[in-house]
Parts: sequence; structure tokens; C-alpha cells
Amino acid sequence: MDLRYDRAETPSNKSYGVAVSLSAVFGVLGVQHFYLGRWLEAFIDLGLAVATVVLFLMGEPLWAILVAAIDGIHTFIVTIMLLTGSFRDGHGRLVCYPGQKLGRGD
Repeated sequence: MDLRYDRAETPSNKSYGVAVSLSAVFGVLGVQHFYLGRWLEAFIDLGLAVATVVLFLMGEPLWAILVAAIDGIHTFIVTIMLLTGSFRDGHGRLVCYPGQKLGRGD
């Protein structure tokens, strides 16, 4: 039995507008993850951004483009999940868009 579905969903206390804006503007740096309390994902995103710059400076443009593409795709997916109200903060609560109805999961 999955206990996640035995309780009502709890909305996040983080602002939907701030989270979406941070993801859209600074997403490749992981700023939205820092804001939402998802520390591991935040440091991975930041590391990918730093790795991209370092690889370019080391004269490895193909690797830099590959790392940047991975980070960009991840950011795009997170932004879409935020826009659709299906992304969770660091405490497992949904970051809800205005007017989003939360069900019990029945």
C-alpha cells in the first residue's frame, strides 16, 4: 500500500510566480532549485553550468555544448513541470499554479 495516496496533497508555501520566473530566466544555473529547497538538484545544475564554461575555456567546445544541452533540456523539463503544477519543492509539496485544485489521489 502506498501511503502517499492516503493523505491530501499539501501545497508548497513557495511562490509559483517566483519559481517559474527563476526557472525560465536562471534555470541553467539551478536558481529555482535553491529557491525551492532542492539542494542536490541545485548543486548539480550549478555544476553543469560551471563545467560548460570550464570546458569552453579548456578548448573543448563539443563537450561544452553537450553539457550545456543536457543542462538546457533539464531546465526546459523543470520549467514545464512548474508551469503545469506537477513539480515539488524540497519538502515534497506541490508548487501549485493559481487556482490549482489538489485531490486526494483516489
